Amino acid sequence: MCGNAARAFEFNLDSIAAMGRFPRFCVNTYRWGDRFFNTYDSTYVQGSGTKFNVKIIQDNWLNHLQFRIPSDRTVELRSDPSTTMGIYLTYLALSVGYDVNVSKLFGLSGRSRQRYQFAFNCALLAVEAYWESNDVGTKVTRFGEYKDIDEKFTGVNTKSWGLDVYYFFNHRRYSQSAAFAYSRIQRRSQGSFYAGLSMYQQRYDIDFSSLPEPMLEYLPESWENYHYRVNTHNYGFRLGYGYNWVFNRHWVLGVAESPVVGFSRGRINSAETKTNFSLYNHFKLSVVWNNRRWFAGAVGAVDSSIVSDRETLFVGSNFNVTASVGYRFNLW
Repeated sequence: MCGNAARAFEFNLDSIAAMGRFPRFCVNTYRWGDRFFNTYDSTYVQGSGTKFNVKIIQDNWLNHLQFRIPSDRTVELRSDPSTTMGIYLTYLALSVGYDVNVSKLFGLSGRSRQRYQFAFNCALLAVEAYWESNDVGTKVTRFGEYKDIDEKFTGVNTKSWGLDVYYFFNHRRYSQSAAFAYSRIQRRSQGSFYAGLSMYQQRYDIDFSSLPEPMLEYLPESWENYHYRVNTHNYGFRLGYGYNWVFNRHWVLGVAESPVVGFSRGRINSAETKTNFSLYNHFKLSVVWNNRRWFAGAVGAVDSSIVSDRETLFVGSNFNVTASVGYRFNLW
């Protein structure tokens, strides 16, 4: 008779720790960090119990631009709607997927909008980053004395990027990711104030020269070649409040509001670099359904920024609605 010893490796933390001193140190460090950054009061917030999820996402976006020019006249622009659909696979904090621009597929918009975003949420804090480029088709809906119009306009070209880091004060009982990321489950209603820092860049190039001559007469004389240009770096303090209302054991309604107050450094329709007051606002509303491993929800967001100089008050707003349905599971 003879006997053979066999050892198997499994893709879990205990198996990695058993490989030696350094892997064990890495696993212990990870577990400490997980306890420190991601510990909740289980009466209020619970984990999903899974590491993976797969979901189908539909994303709808609309951009609204408004100018207040001299003589208290208003100019309003509204973009064509942009709709994408995609499927995403998520493992812990890592997510990969593919989107299809449905608007272009059906010929609803001949131009493009691109957005790349990163989000990390744990109990203590959230880190969010994004980069966006937009030159989708736009319509002029108001121009001074011209009201309720529907003039096609292709002069909008905007780019922006931003980074936000903020801390949750009531982090043991409130989970923002339960309302907006589907990675946690809020069991009892709770809210939290949060605060942090925000940094973002804005680049606007809006060319009005293609509009009819009678409209151009309303624009300020200082707008060179009928262009409105902004290129600023902005730094601010973000203060907000979020609340998750559990109105049924399967349903959560989440709301979050957070203005960003600070200063900008750059050029606003001028060759001269100046420092100005800056104001940005983030608002989000969600409804989430959880039933064992299945989940579904809709998240609406409105992001608005204010740019002001001596002649013009400009407000740019993005409206975004995302609907998702998905399933959570484990492979190991």
